[in-house]
Amino acid sequence: MIQITPQMRILVAVEPVDFRKGIDGLAALCRQVLASDPLLGTLFVFCSRRRHALKCLIYDGQGFWLCQKRLSQGRFRAWPRPATGAALALEPHQLHLLLWNGDPTQAQTAPLWRRVPVAGAG
Repeated sequence: MIQITPQMRILVAVEPVDFRKGIDGLAALCRQVLASDPLLGTLFVFCSRRRHALKCLIYDGQGFWLCQKRLSQGRFRAWPRPATGAALALEPHQLHLLLWNGDPTQAQTAPLWRRVPVAGAG
């Protein structure tokens, strides 16, 4: 099972990929295009050319997991645009939004970390 944890590194390939590629083809894209080692536990997210499906690739220390989500209707509207390079890093809560066809750049969420005041201090 793939579990998305708060400390997980997530990279989204901003350019669409050929969805005929399997684990080996996507791992090669990770190395060559995204300049990242797929064996380090990073979760990679890829989108199809028509943006109606995405694939996630991750190595769990023993083998690769490959999962796919295909929308029954429509397309993924808010696929990230490249800021610089071929990949964009997302926070785990942003990935959840993307998986539910939301726009992670437009979501208004709480900061990832904030100082918690200590009761009675001061």
